[in-house]
Amino acid sequence: MGVARVTLSGYILEQDRFHRAAYSSCGGRPQPLPLASPQGTRPPTLGPPTLGPPTPTLRPPTTTGPVFSEAFAVGCNGYPTADQVVGVLRRTSGLLPARASVTVLAQPQCSGQRQFTVVSVPDREPLQVVTKGAPAALQLVTAGTDVFSIPVRTQAPQGIRSLARCPA
Repeated sequence: MGVARVTLSGYILEQDRFHRAAYSSCGGRPQPLPLASPQGTRPPTLGPPTLGPPTPTLRPPTTTGPVFSEAFAVGCNGYPTADQVVGVLRRTSGLLPARASVTVLAQPQCSGQRQFTVVSVPDREPLQVVTKGAPAALQLVTAGTDVFSIPVRTQAPQGIRSLARCPA
């Protein structure tokens, strides 16, 4: 059932032994099924065609907003806005009373894909807020009077750790 190769005067002939046996059992004379090609060239393959390396697919960038350095923090300039950060706090943390008046003490500062904002609510200490992601998909990382937590310590860029007063 294997393939036998015989070299004859510059050509490679291939015969499939299975086909020879099948023809013999039918009472006919076995006929070789030669596939000839000039010596030095590859005989045809029976598998899927071999193509060159795949062509890279160009994809649009995943973010459409500014890219911020991770080494230091700078003003986000509305990417996200303070209102978007407060909206994330109201939706996810339970740290802000539903109808509480919120004052933004420090506008969002960006470093990498993270943001640091400080807000206050009457009769409470100021809240430090760390968020991540683009404004349309903003996620709360942590919020509190001291945000130097394990996620901030291990995953936040240096610019956010500096604002959160994390020891180096």
